[in-house]
Amino acid sequence: MSQPDRDTRRPVLRRLRWVGGAFVLLAVVIVAHGMVSRAVQNSRLHELTEAQAVPTVAIVTPTDAQDHAGLQLPGRLEAYIRAPIYARVPGYLKSWRHDIGDKVKAGDLLAEIDTPDLDEQLTQARADLSVARANEKLAQISAERWQSLAGTDAVAQQDVDQRTFTLNANNAQVKAAQANVDRLVAEQGFKHLIAPFDGIVTARETDIGALINVGAAGGAELFVVSDTSKLRVYVNVPQNYVPDVPPGTNATIRVPEHPDKTYSGTVEASAQAVNASSGTTLMQLIVDNSAGEMMPGDYASIHLQITATARVLRVPSSALIFDAKGLSIATVDANNRVLIKPVSLERDLGPVVEIASGLDPNDRVIENPPDGIGTGAGVRVTGVGSLDADARQMRHANEKG
Repeated sequence: MSQPDRDTRRPVLRRLRWVGGAFVLLAVVIVAHGMVSRAVQNSRLHELTEAQAVPTVAIVTPTDAQDHAGLQLPGRLEAYIRAPIYARVPGYLKSWRHDIGDKVKAGDLLAEIDTPDLDEQLTQARADLSVARANEKLAQISAERWQSLAGTDAVAQQDVDQRTFTLNANNAQVKAAQANVDRLVAEQGFKHLIAPFDGIVTARETDIGALINVGAAGGAELFVVSDTSKLRVYVNVPQNYVPDVPPGTNATIRVPEHPDKTYSGTVEASAQAVNASSGTTLMQLIVDNSAGEMMPGDYASIHLQITATARVLRVPSSALIFDAKGLSIATVDANNRVLIKPVSLERDLGPVVEIASGLDPNDRVIENPPDGIGTGAGVRVTGVGSLDADARQMRHANEKG
């Protein structure tokens, strides 16, 4: 290769070297940038993962429930006296005089039963009584005649005694026949169904022509008469509140059909026993119903006026934790660390619960603790709420109830 050719190619080679070096440098920069970007992304992902590993919780402060005296419970109204009317004689319903809702007085006729079988039995019994009386009369005449001859040798004393015993037997037969007639006459009196006391007919379960069976033999009730001037209210009181509800405790009663009215009642009696399945004691209240505004069988909301337990705190029911260790609540300390506190429940009011012990008024309670949270776990607090609004609503409901 000549010298001129070498001189011509040198600038070209230098340019190629520069271009190659630039490509290499660019490749190094791209690789370095990718590595740095991946490292930054990994660092951000790690930070995001660490941040997401710390649960975010909302906390509330407990509310003092000491001013919410009383116990709100459901109950059922029943008539003060309720008498189902059954048939005492079989037959067919001949007529009825009073329907549901009618007011009746003691002794009023409710219905009449046609009893053809009983009537025939009474006719037969009266015929048997007539035969027994005729036999008694004949035995009496015979006994008197033989007794008049007892002092002579015309008759034996044994024959006289035999006629006397026959008379006594006939006397007994007359009494038995008379008793049978009296029994059937008394049963005929049951053809008329009578109201046993002043009240209201609350049920009529029969109609004209219906076959009537005796109640003791499986016959259904025909009428129900109820005294609703006063009502009995039955309520199941949790056993831990039973000592606070002695006889004479005042109560306020509400019924759905009159939501704007309240009625006053008084605890009259307690069953003095705990139902093993529900852990409650049945109590009976009496409420005046002279205005007739409440009905037997009605559902009632009952507010018993009892003294509240001292220092009872309210928290949302969602804050409770149930596990193998029992009942507890998760709180947050000043360093945003979780502290699990065992508590005892005073009363469950639905959206809120009352805590008897284990909680401090200044505790920050996690409103809805995550699953598996434990003491010492870090949390992120989003805000602090209060149960004041809920407490006011509960207080208003208690005052209305």
